[in-house]
Amino acid sequence: MKRSWHIWLPFIACFTLVMAAMGWATWTALRLERAESAALRAAAIEENVRLALWRMDSALAPIVAQESAQPVSAYRSADPAGDSARRLSPSAFLAYPSPFVRVHFQFGPDGRLSSPEVPARPIPSASPEGRSFQAIEAFSRRLEHLARTVKPDQLMARLPAPGVRAAEPFQPDRRLAQSEPIAKGGELERAEPFSRGNIEFRKRGAIVSSSNVMAQTQVLMQNAAVLPPGQPGIDPSEASGVPMTPLWIGEDLLLARRVSLSDGSYLQGCLLDWPKIEAWLVSLAADLVPGASLEPLAQANEASQPRQLAALPARLVPGDWLPTIPSDRWPTQVSLAIAWTGAALAVAAVGLLLWGVLRLSERRATFVSAVTHELRTPLTTFQMYTEMLAEGMVTDPRARREYLQTLHREAGRLTHLVENVLAYARLERGRSDGRIECLPVGQLLQPIADRLAGYAGQAGMHLEVEISELIQDDPILANPSAVEQILVNLVDNACKYAQGAADRRIHLAVERVGDQVELRVRDHGPGISAAEHRHLFRAFSKSAAAAARSAPGVGLGLALSRRLARRMQGELFCRSLRPGEGACFVLVLPCGGGRS
Repeated sequence: MKRSWHIWLPFIACFTLVMAAMGWATWTALRLERAESAALRAAAIEENVRLALWRMDSALAPIVAQESAQPVSAYRSADPAGDSARRLSPSAFLAYPSPFVRVHFQFGPDGRLSSPEVPARPIPSASPEGRSFQAIEAFSRRLEHLARTVKPDQLMARLPAPGVRAAEPFQPDRRLAQSEPIAKGGELERAEPFSRGNIEFRKRGAIVSSSNVMAQTQVLMQNAAVLPPGQPGIDPSEASGVPMTPLWIGEDLLLARRVSLSDGSYLQGCLLDWPKIEAWLVSLAADLVPGASLEPLAQANEASQPRQLAALPARLVPGDWLPTIPSDRWPTQVSLAIAWTGAALAVAAVGLLLWGVLRLSERRATFVSAVTHELRTPLTTFQMYTEMLAEGMVTDPRARREYLQTLHREAGRLTHLVENVLAYARLERGRSDGRIECLPVGQLLQPIADRLAGYAGQAGMHLEVEISELIQDDPILANPSAVEQILVNLVDNACKYAQGAADRRIHLAVERVGDQVELRVRDHGPGISAAEHRHLFRAFSKSAAAAARSAPGVGLGLALSRRLARRMQGELFCRSLRPGEGACFVLVLPCGGGRS
């Protein structure tokens, strides 16, 4: 034990030095990680904002396109079907109202404001459509509000002319177009955050613009189909719809367009319910940016584009939400954890190595003690019986024969012990006796079974061999001497541990399972407990005291047998049985037919 300090002292010194260096590296890495976490959180916020904007614009694009797809004739003012009729003429806006549109409107060439939801002439108070009057009154109030806040000339000046597409914000940035490799090869990954937001805005705007172009085509087709030829004031050949343009007039959000007809230019559009739209859009992105809000954007520029909606002039405000950094974005912590775990494992490995050396020394001492005990018993018997026979103290021939049989049995026991120890020593040195041969099952086991039967008979046991005639000639790959030594060890254990059983039979059964042959040795003794099963195949696991309590032996036979079985590409294991049904050991060997 004193010499062990020559190992422990250098180890402790090196361990202290390494731990001090790791502590300094850990402190530095954590400090840098804290400085980087703010940038990671900012990047996570921008990523969620980007996804939220995509989700919002994807939801808004069909709504804007639906309004753009309305034919020109749909904006004509509602009118009674006749002087005596009490029903309103049909209107698409009345039949299929949009939950986000407060009222549709149209400014004629003369500047007169009208709405398809508001009739041009009074409706009789006794109309059976009385349930619609409240809605018509609400539409009328909204239309009056538009008349006060919207000036046709100012609105006309802010809208593109029919047939002219808006140049901004959907035109690609010339600075980005000059860098084709970046634009085509993953600009989102390599562009600066500001440029990335602009690119995203333009891509979302392209989708909204494409939806509006499709709506424009649909408008032209519907105009040609809906407007009857020769209608006064409208020439279908001159009617051309354009996509709706979103814009703010004070606190009101409008969708508006200019339409050129034969009798002049019209302003058509709708007043959007911005509070309802904002609540709906915020709910769509609540999982991405909790607590976010939308604020109107009257004047858009490049600086506002990274967080601006492409379908409506509004800007997303994330609020005070802070995302949680995913664990896979913390390589420093993971590396430090691995480093500290490796250091702990290294200390544990050295400790286990030293403990294993001490335990091996203890096991060897136990083995020497057990071997000494096992050698002392037959040597004592040899010394006593040979002295009695040499001095002529045994004159009865029957007693002399019994003494000689005892000496023969003890000699076999001693030989078996020495053979096991020598065989284990050879395996420890990497040497093995004999080579693997391909033999029929019957030819391999017949001579071994005869010797095993005699060995069991000497212990007062009866060996029953069960081999089906169907597998007598099946080839098996095995080392005959190793198979014999394994079976002798198994039968010897059965004789020792099942000595007091009422059923003194030992079964040796042979059966083919797939491309393997199983040799099962079973007794009817007390069996093997769960505690014994854990170290059953461990070498030197039995001390002299344990051997004195249970049965003679040094705890080497099963460990040797398993190693011999594995040398033959086989396996040896103990099959679990219920308590009191005995023990069953299975030796598995490969068949010769499945190997070259």
